[in-house]
Amino acid sequence: MAKSRGGGGPGSPGSRHHSLAGTRESLAEPGCDELSSLGSDSEVNGGGPEERRVDKFGFIVGSRSAEGPLEEVPLEVLRQRESKWLDMLNNWDKWMAKKHKKIRLRCQKGIPPSLRGRAWQYLSGSKVKLEQNIHKFEELDSLPGDPKWLDVIERDLHRQFPFHEMFVSRGGHGQQDLFRVLKAYTLYRPEEGYCQAQAPIAAVLLMHMPAEQAFWCLVQICEKYLPGYYSEKLEAIQLDGQILFSLLHKVSPVAYKHLSKQKIDPILYMTEWFMCAFSRTLPWSSVLRVWDMFFCEGVKIIFRVGLVLLKHTLGSSDKLKSCQGQYETMERLRALSPKIMQETFLVQEVIELPVTERQIEREHLIQLKKWRETHGELQCKSPPRLHGAKAISEAEPPTRKALESVPSIIVPPGPAPVPKARKSKEKSREKSLAGPANGPGAEGNGVPGSARELLHPQVSPHHQSKESLSSRESEDTYL
Repeated sequence: MAKSRGGGGPGSPGSRHHSLAGTRESLAEPGCDELSSLGSDSEVNGGGPEERRVDKFGFIVGSRSAEGPLEEVPLEVLRQRESKWLDMLNNWDKWMAKKHKKIRLRCQKGIPPSLRGRAWQYLSGSKVKLEQNIHKFEELDSLPGDPKWLDVIERDLHRQFPFHEMFVSRGGHGQQDLFRVLKAYTLYRPEEGYCQAQAPIAAVLLMHMPAEQAFWCLVQICEKYLPGYYSEKLEAIQLDGQILFSLLHKVSPVAYKHLSKQKIDPILYMTEWFMCAFSRTLPWSSVLRVWDMFFCEGVKIIFRVGLVLLKHTLGSSDKLKSCQGQYETMERLRALSPKIMQETFLVQEVIELPVTERQIEREHLIQLKKWRETHGELQCKSPPRLHGAKAISEAEPPTRKALESVPSIIVPPGPAPVPKARKSKEKSREKSLAGPANGPGAEGNGVPGSARELLHPQVSPHHQSKESLSSRESEDTYL
């Protein structure tokens, strides 16, 4: 999946590193050029509702992208999950600080569809990023953009989920917003420009949120989750390919041995998987569940998914009988079994696979050392990778002030309160307090009437301290 360059169409001579040759064309779905006019044909735009029926995800029924029968979450369970997620989102900082494990468990169960877009923004930190850069997207959106990128972006628009109702029409609102988001990124990071693999990422985001929010979510993915993936030399993706291959040795020695024997470089099968975060590989229900976990836990989820697919495709002698050669092996990896990509099976396998951030970072250091020995220093100086929502939250704390505890009783400046009265005088003091508000009883103790109200308001039980509930002395001095 070589990075696009201005003036270089598919198969242009300005291809990237030799190991990536031919990968740019892999982004275009087979036959996508024939499908590119789908939205402008009369049978689609002028067709009746029967021809334009869509599934629950927005894909046209009957297309390759449409989902078959799905395991539906019971409505009552869905409503309970929505209620829990609303509580988390409305108290996000507290949950992230003290109950991150609970957030992770709920992401593994799947974010409710009605709240998915909002949850992704909170998990990725893009909501905070937007608040820190008010009107920045509007400013970028109003600029003309670099012509060398605009032409390439326009040529890629019709390739992004052509059977989804948002992107089915040429020049429709979905393609317009996709163009705006991708153009804005080339202006925001002109040193990176545009990479084809960013288009499906941005398209998935636009299915769940408006253009401005999708832009900042894309920024977080490119800078925090997958830094360096979309840079010119694609060095980061090549490094991660070697990390994946090394981890495979522990997860599935049989698959590792077979790929080594066939001399199949990881970049040949994992580039689209990783750069597009499996959005062009898995069934849509599985894509969304993987993304829920990815936004929460980071790139380790992408590694785990890749390892699960390799393990269950090439991990036994029976499976290898039909792919003895390099060509057969690559064909098998391009046409994965629907069973291993099925939502429930895949998610459970990913959750149970023991691959941690620490293992990935340790392997990263090993592969980085090897890279420097063979290629020299990395040309792209990417920021360090952050492993999920917790790491991003700690690296970029919210700009707003943290909630501060407010005292339930506010004592105004002035004379010190009168010492505790003797019990023998309590009855007479109560009689004087029972008089008019401005009478001698109100002023006689040296405390104005308004100050007295501040000293003992009718405090809500939620704001009372333990002392105010248990201390007899506080009752005695309650003026």
